[in-house]
Amino acid sequence: MNAPAVLLINTPAGPAHVTAPAPRATWWELAGQDPDTHVSQTPAWLDCLCATAPYRDASRLYEFEDGRRLVLPLVRGRHRPERLDMEESWPADWGIGGPVSPGGVSSREARVVFDDLMRRPAFQVGVRFRPGGDDIWADAAPADFRSEPHMTQVLSLDGGFSTIWERRFHSGVRRQVRRAERSEVEVEVDRAGRLTPAFYHLYEESIVRWARQQHEPLPLARWRRTRGFPRRRLEAVAARFGESCAIWMAWSAGEPAAAIVVLRYGNHAKLWRGAMNRDLAHPVRAVPLLHRLAIEDACESGCRQYDMGESRPGSSLASFKAGFGADSFSSPRYYRERLPVSAAERRLRAAVKRLIRFRDA
Repeated sequence: MNAPAVLLINTPAGPAHVTAPAPRATWWELAGQDPDTHVSQTPAWLDCLCATAPYRDASRLYEFEDGRRLVLPLVRGRHRPERLDMEESWPADWGIGGPVSPGGVSSREARVVFDDLMRRPAFQVGVRFRPGGDDIWADAAPADFRSEPHMTQVLSLDGGFSTIWERRFHSGVRRQVRRAERSEVEVEVDRAGRLTPAFYHLYEESIVRWARQQHEPLPLARWRRTRGFPRRRLEAVAARFGESCAIWMAWSAGEPAAAIVVLRYGNHAKLWRGAMNRDLAHPVRAVPLLHRLAIEDACESGCRQYDMGESRPGSSLASFKAGFGADSFSSPRYYRERLPVSAAERRLRAAVKRLIRFRDA
């Protein structure tokens, strides 16, 4: 780990002391004081990222004149020169980053952070904010920062599981769960990483189905999906999070039918990954049953939210999550770059999709 460097920055919005990388003890302290901290905003998540991808810790601790503090989780490339590098909170496929800030953030503090990021020598800097409070960041963002929209679906666990079952689960979801409970399906939960191989086997089976649904060449789908989520990443997360990483597995006819990975930190439970053998899982409605059990477990663990992750508005996945009562929230990414590389990448991806007649799920 890099030795922390402390410097005083003077920005148009005011001064602040910045320590980079952020001291782990302080980061954990602030995360514990911020009830809205997501599991993906913890030092453990950064450790998993750096252990399984070519990144290193670039997190920043901001200390303001009135004594308030916030941590911005951040990584940068491990091998690139600074001016050709990207600093992200977080890179694609790693979910929500953004500041950890007990008591929220003021407009001035948000401007200081953005002013500091404007001065970073990296070619590109991006921050994916958690749901809520985005108006303050939107107002503070300089013109050079662009907004990239993202939608996150979150189920409120207020009121306990009985309230969620009766008032938030749609009737169709309740029917599917009851059907699963009458079927010959067995469910187990692993909190020690034992089911990692079985989960990843299901994930590889799912890639074949996703490629067919999206009209994507299977070799391309396998390369893209396994590059974005290699098995070692699941192993690293299971090892570092321990009992806070639960693999819920449904078995049908003695075979793995469906599985989900749910992570937990503080008030927050996060659906991280899911996979299934549709031929086995769909007849017994294994997936709704897994979510029902994971949501009840999150309630019993004292969580206030069950984060079901990002979805494309209007997609079948978004409708599926809404069936459990999950509400949609904006969790935008703000980024600045010295050349319009992102626009060129989007055009290239769109051209490739048109060429292979790719269908978004």
